[in-house]
Amino acid sequence: MITRYTLPEMGALWSEENKFRTWLEVEIEAARAMAKYDIIPKKAFKVIEKKANFDVDRINKIEEEVNHDVIAFLTSVTEHVGEEAKYLHFGMTSSDMLDTSLSLLMKRAGAILDKKLATILRLIKSLAMKYQNTPCIGRTHGVYAEPMTLGLKFAMWYTELSRGREDFKAAVEGVSVGKISGAVGNFANLDPRIENAVCRRLGLKPAEVSTQVIQRDRHARYITALAIMGSSLEKFATEIRNLQRTEISEMAEGFTKGQKGSSAMPHKKNPITAERVTGIARMLRGYSLSAMENIPLWHERDIAHSSVERVIIPDATIVCDYGLEKFIEVLKGLVVNEKRMLENIYYRGGIVFSQRLLLKLTGPVGSRDTAYRMVQRNAMMAAEGKGLFKELVKRDKEIHQYLGDAEIDSCFDLSYYTKHVGKIFKRVFGK
Repeated sequence: MITRYTLPEMGALWSEENKFRTWLEVEIEAARAMAKYDIIPKKAFKVIEKKANFDVDRINKIEEEVNHDVIAFLTSVTEHVGEEAKYLHFGMTSSDMLDTSLSLLMKRAGAILDKKLATILRLIKSLAMKYQNTPCIGRTHGVYAEPMTLGLKFAMWYTELSRGREDFKAAVEGVSVGKISGAVGNFANLDPRIENAVCRRLGLKPAEVSTQVIQRDRHARYITALAIMGSSLEKFATEIRNLQRTEISEMAEGFTKGQKGSSAMPHKKNPITAERVTGIARMLRGYSLSAMENIPLWHERDIAHSSVERVIIPDATIVCDYGLEKFIEVLKGLVVNEKRMLENIYYRGGIVFSQRLLLKLTGPVGSRDTAYRMVQRNAMMAAEGKGLFKELVKRDKEIHQYLGDAEIDSCFDLSYYTKHVGKIFKRVFGK
């Protein structure tokens, strides 16, 4: 991932230095377990534990010759350890170390992402509580529908992202497995106790069954969970982008002092961060497809997945981390225009109250269809700019046969649309 979208903590996790450090962590734990069960000499392990190290430049230089990164790594470690290094990687295949270390990195990346998800959920909940009863217009098909509250919109965001977070936690749990089971997963040259001991020390679980590799449905589920969360963030960001449109102006990203919106137009304030979140979601969905294509491997393993994973797993977590950070910034700086929201509700004299009027008329008129046509003709005239809806209704002689002005006025009462929001919030937030 390019530096622009790489934050320090996640970038350090996926650095080449830390990759090799994690490889060494797995190798040392495997040697520890083998010494415990007298597969290798305990004295040899003590030397390995004390001296094991590597040099990144040296690894890269060796790999130029041997064309095998794991062998290059082990050769570099051997140069630090000495003779006892012959007990490193004892009975293991490359994927024992590679897949177990990858699981460790994915689990640790998941912890970084989950902290930011928790922050986003906390911020969304705060916005929901603040605007629980703030009226705004609800839209369907992009068209004015009926009044709702802004808090209800945020409560929906909260529940959706909460589901995404739980799915991601399950995916992290699913990928938090290790394997030290040999070339085809049958423990022919390894004791299963080694795998159990290594995984326990590393905070992983042994894969129930493995071949030469941990099965890639686990990794696909992890990346797909990120893609789904990214798509939810895109949905929220798209809502902000739409509501920031000049003709709507109900919500906007914050605009900092000294910020410039356009190189050509000084008046511009653009939702650039929300747009960036949208772009990130597109990348994540692409990574999820690649991850699913990694699931079918030939027989007990090929390496068709390897080159893909070297890119998509670090990149997906790095760019998701960046996207979460950017969305936190959006939420913290979010500008809400309550005045404009109220103005939009009463656009064209409050045509969005048409259903309340329909319900009020249906009983006295005795026909829902007749009442509908009476209300619709006034709503259409208001939409065409031929008057304000409420005034047109009051001047409609046919409607006045059934409803007086006070009854008509009652249909434009916003409390109808906010009275049950507290009950929904109790379902969502428990209070």
